[in-house]
Amino acid sequence: MKKQTLSVRTIVAIGIGAAVFVILGRFSSIPTGIPNTNIEVTYAFLALMAVIFGPVAGGLIGLIGHALKDLIFYGSIWWSWVVVSLFVGFVFGLVSKKIDIESGVFNKKKIASFNVVQVIAQAIGWFAIAPTLDILIYAEPANKVYLQGISIGISNMVVVGVLGTLLLALYAKTRTKKGSLDIDA
Repeated sequence: MKKQTLSVRTIVAIGIGAAVFVILGRFSSIPTGIPNTNIEVTYAFLALMAVIFGPVAGGLIGLIGHALKDLIFYGSIWWSWVVVSLFVGFVFGLVSKKIDIESGVFNKKKIASFNVVQVIAQAIGWFAIAPTLDILIYAEPANKVYLQGISIGISNMVVVGVLGTLLLALYAKTRTKKGSLDIDA
C-alpha cells in the first residue's frame, strides 16, 4: 500500500485556506499609492495556516490562493508574484516544527524565531524574486518592479509581524499546554 503524503485534514486546510486567501485578497486590501501594490492581510492568514499545517500546505495555499485571486479579480495570473506567495508560504511553514504552536506555548523566543524567518522569507521573495521574475517574464522596468517589491515586502513584513504574530498567539491560547491537565482520582 502506498503511503499517503498529505492527510485529508491538510488537503481540506489547503482548499479552505486558498479560498480565504482569495476572499481576504479581494476585500481587505489597502492601496499603497504605488501602482498595483496593496497592503495585504492575506499574508498574516497565510502565516497562521502555514505554521499550523506545515510548509507544503503553506506553499500550496499561497500558490492556489494567489493564482485564483489574480484570475478572478484581474483576469490573468501574475506568475512572478504567485511564485513568491508559494515561496513565503512554504518558508513560513518551515518554522512550524521549531515553534510547535500546538504545544500551546508561543513565548517571546518563539515569536522572535517566527518573525526572523518571516522577515527573511519576505525579503528574499519580495525584494529579489518577484522583481527579478517581473523583469525576466514580463519585461517590466527594473525601477518600477523593485519599488513595488520593496513596498510590498516592507508592508507584508509589518502586517505579518503584527497581525500574524497576534493570530498565532491567539491560536496558541486555544491549545492545551502539555502537562497542564491533571487526572482526578
